[in-house]
Amino acid sequence: MIDKTWGSAAEAVADIPDGASLAVGGFGLSGNPIALIEALLAQGTSDLRIVSNNCGVDDWGLGVLLNAKRISKMTSSYVGENKEFERQFLSGELELELTPQGTLAEKLRAGGSGIAAFYTQTGVGTQVAEGGLPRKYAVDGSIAVASPVKDVRTFDLGGTPRDFVLEEAIVTDFSLVHALRGDRHGNLVFNKAARNFNPLAAMAGRVCIAQVEELVEPGELDPDGIHLPGIYVHRIVEVGTGIEKRIERRTVGGPATPEGA
Repeated sequence: MIDKTWGSAAEAVADIPDGASLAVGGFGLSGNPIALIEALLAQGTSDLRIVSNNCGVDDWGLGVLLNAKRISKMTSSYVGENKEFERQFLSGELELELTPQGTLAEKLRAGGSGIAAFYTQTGVGTQVAEGGLPRKYAVDGSIAVASPVKDVRTFDLGGTPRDFVLEEAIVTDFSLVHALRGDRHGNLVFNKAARNFNPLAAMAGRVCIAQVEELVEPGELDPDGIHLPGIYVHRIVEVGTGIEKRIERRTVGGPATPEGA
């Protein structure tokens, strides 16, 4: 078996060129491959086309690449926590392909499974299927690029005819993911909420680069507890258990009130 370990995040991302497409794991700030993102920022790679559930926040996650204007297009399902994202999109600096969250997950999974496209009910009767969603604005505020019309077909599902919209799979040049633990063969285990888009993003990349908090030897992971088999992972970098992790929103409960108050 091939030892897939690399010495540093910088070495692991060094061949990602300008204009590359990337699938990046994470949901909010949970499971962001921040060491790989920061290494990509440091090496100056630009014109990136990124597929990820969201774009982090202004100073964390993919937001650091966005602030440096290294991203030319985002394919996401949620972008509401990043003010710079809003500014760049509305000013015509950034292209955005908004995709329903479950559809985005399945597009990544399909790409990693060799499935070219699939039909889903999600988006039928909306601009997701009918087209016209703004993808990029011109400087004057007009729509420079709009989403296309998608194929809609009727299938008999459970005895009831229903409309379904065709969605194409996503395959990217590279993928960047974060895992709790991995072995030298690339088998990965994710921790709780970090097992969100990370396995799906890993599957979709032609070259998957994983940062792991702990690197173990082959055979140390319980085979039944592996979340993503090493066949999908090409490079693995140990970043340590002390790597910084941000909390997007911290809420504190107030004191309990007396009954009837």
